[in-house]
Order: sequence, then structure tokens, then C-alpha cells
Amino acid sequence: MVKLLGKTIRQLSEELKLSKQGINQRINSINGFRSKHTYKVKNHLEIDNQGVKMLANFDKQKRQERQPNRQAENDKDKNIDHILLKQLDVKDQQISKLQKSLDQQQQLQLATLAENRQLKNHIQELSGLLESSNSIQKRQVTKKNDNFPNNDNSSHIKDKNGVVGTDEKQKKIHKNKTNKSWWHFWK
Repeated sequence: MVKLLGKTIRQLSEELKLSKQGINQRINSINGFRSKHTYKVKNHLEIDNQGVKMLANFDKQKRQERQPNRQAENDKDKNIDHILLKQLDVKDQQISKLQKSLDQQQQLQLATLAENRQLKNHIQELSGLLESSNSIQKRQVTKKNDNFPNNDNSSHIKDKNGVVGTDEKQKKIHKNKTNKSWWHFWK
């Protein structure tokens, strides 16, 4: 069997404008290339014509092999972009809902504050009315005391039962109660 004369690695590297290492890397990356397309002539390695063509077309083959991969990667990238855009839309909707909720909460808080102010003002008005009512009642009590016969300058006070008595009577009642406290029995 006669083999057609091929080319050496050095000749191929000059022809393809690649380094010897580049040629060797290509040879090693093709399965079974050395056993099928190389042979030893004296002290160097030669590559048959079919092997030379394979190496010359190596870059084309690699590009063609990568083309479907690139298309798949592009499709995958487009799919990922589409998914990311959908997620962004969902996030935008969530942000919008949260913003509306925040606005509503702020409006409620302002309404509550306004209502609290109104209630405070109303309470102040009522306490003003109570104070004026109390002062009127005190004046009326004072006038009644002035009208009592035998006024001995002691003021009249209502006890727990609503009975009106003088200061002195109230003090005696209180004194009697304190004597009945439990610690007085220890004496």
C-alpha cells in the first residue's frame, strides 16, 4: 500500500500560518487522527493529504459545530431575557401596589391626626365648661352657707352617705374610724 506524500507539521504551520503547537493541538483534539492520517518518514512525522485537508478545514468544522451551540445559546439567552422581563413586570406591579398602600396609610394617619386634634379641642371646651360649672356651684354653695342660721364659721361638708355636717362632726367621725383600725388592737 502506497501512501501519497503528505506534509510535515512545519510545512502545515507555514501554510496555515499557525504555530507547530497549534497544529499539534488540532491533531490531538481530533479522535484517531494520528493513527489514521500520520506516518513516520525518516525522523519526522508527515500527514497525509486527507489529514491536511481535515486540518485546513478544522476551523471551519469547529465553527460549524459551534453554530448550533451558538443558536441554542442565543435561544436560551432570549428565553432568559423574556423570563427576566416578566419578573421585572411583576416586581413593578408589586412596587406600585405597595406605593398605593403606603399612600393610603399616610392619608389614614393624617385623617386620624386631624380627628385627634378635633377631639382635643372638644375636650378642652368641655373642661372649660366643667370648670365654669364648678365655680358656679361653689358660689351657690357659699351663698347657701351664708343663708344658714347659727353660722359658726364652720363649713358644711357631705360625708359618704351624702349627709351634710360641719367640719367638727366630720373630724370626730374620722377619728372614731381610725381608732377602729386593726393595728390599734395590738396595744
